Amino acid sequence: MAVLRFSDQEVECRMAARYWDKLLELAQKYKDFVIQNPTGATQVEGAVRMLSYITAGRFTDSHELSELVYSASNLLVLLNDGILRKEFLKPPPTDGAQQRLKIWLGVLESLEVFIEIGSARAWGDKVRWLAILVIQLLKACLRLVLLLWYKSGVQTSPPVTPLDREGVMNQTGEESDGKPDTCFVGSRSRRAVRSLSDAPSGRNRFWRSPQVPEQRTEGHNERNGKPSDLGTLGTMAETVHILRPVTHLASLVVWGQKSWKPWLLAAALDVASLSVLRDLHHLSRRERGELRRRTLLLLFYLLRSPFYNRYTEIRLLLLLRLLGDYVPGLGLVARPLMDYLPVWQKIYFYNWG
Repeated sequence: MAVLRFSDQEVECRMAARYWDKLLELAQKYKDFVIQNPTGATQVEGAVRMLSYITAGRFTDSHELSELVYSASNLLVLLNDGILRKEFLKPPPTDGAQQRLKIWLGVLESLEVFIEIGSARAWGDKVRWLAILVIQLLKACLRLVLLLWYKSGVQTSPPVTPLDREGVMNQTGEESDGKPDTCFVGSRSRRAVRSLSDAPSGRNRFWRSPQVPEQRTEGHNERNGKPSDLGTLGTMAETVHILRPVTHLASLVVWGQKSWKPWLLAAALDVASLSVLRDLHHLSRRERGELRRRTLLLLFYLLRSPFYNRYTEIRLLLLLRLLGDYVPGLGLVARPLMDYLPVWQKIYFYNWG
């Protein structure tokens, strides 16, 4: 019996090793596909994301499935960018502790909504709020470590900046030709046009817009440059922004979900943080872009309770109804949006994360 049991275990180990080898082979094939077809990888990401929009509200449990597919599309972008960074960036980026923290933070942000609605579906509303609290605490801890320990400056969303795939492939094409493109750049349009005399042969030609050397150098410095030093006041303002979701959750516990105080507190923290950070004149272009994004996100306060329930809901539904009834073709978009808007408001605008 002992011999038979050992042989059974040996067979199971061999089967597991065989499956593992097949999994590694599939992973290598996918990696080769992404490296050889970056445009195809982008199309796959777009198709997966479009599938999440198509499945929304179509059948039972479609909200959970749609959010799972959308999270998968974000994780796919993160994976493909990592493959292309290691393959094409020279020298390749260092995979240090800071980069790993950003990757884990990006994974957490991609999965947070699916974890929330999945936990609510499986275990109820109390577990849902517990999952929200745990996720926001983890995100705040990771961002505080990046800010205070690694001096990451103004932190972007998503944490890992998406790779400029076209620029990377253009730079790779120039290196394979042995010389950079000689271009004419329009004074107003800033559009770069490759000269005929310096165009590579048809076999080695990359049918993309040429890159101007100064712009490429600036972009390289922008990607690889150190974050701006925020100083004491700027660090405090960024800390306020990082702790804002946790503060909002705590205020909901104290004053309740129907109170205006959490809404006003979050708005005050947002405006105060932005006011301080916008006064810093030495921020990089990437950090300035992040501040513009945060400023635009202030419009989301119109869709957050209790402001949404008191003022926005009636007017927005009336506008969608008028557009659907009197503008030809818009009814196909406006009517499903009217049905799905309450679900979106509960999922995406309950929290200031």
